Amino acid sequence: MVERWRAPFASSQAIHQKMSTLARRDTAPELALRCVLHRRGLRYRVHRRPLPGLARQADIVFTRAKVAVFVDGCFWHGCPEHGRRWHRTNGWYWPQKIEANKDRDLDTDERLLAAGWAPIRIWEHEDPEVAADRVIACVRA
Repeated sequence: MVERWRAPFASSQAIHQKMSTLARRDTAPELALRCVLHRRGLRYRVHRRPLPGLARQADIVFTRAKVAVFVDGCFWHGCPEHGRRWHRTNGWYWPQKIEANKDRDLDTDERLLAAGWAPIRIWEHEDPEVAADRVIACVRA
């Protein structure tokens, strides 16, 4: 069982407002990838649970091909290239939070693989054309 910890209070009202309005879906990298996939003729479902018992949604789901695509933010999911900078404010909180996100991502991928699905993780900094090539290759395989 994952140990829960108390989330810190925002350091200011401005930070609270900014954090509460961050997009959780339909982010710019996600929309760019969806645009490329659609332009190349693929049709998909958006923000769906790939598995009925899984309380996590994939950003793009190809149900027939059993492919679940996750477009992960570098900071939130611990990108090895860009996700190493922690905020100074509440610095005690972020490393543990990001590690918990990475553990959840790994658990999600393992559950999908066990159910015969192919999870694909795409970093927000990846070129949408290159990422689409990976997705299309998996969908058509």
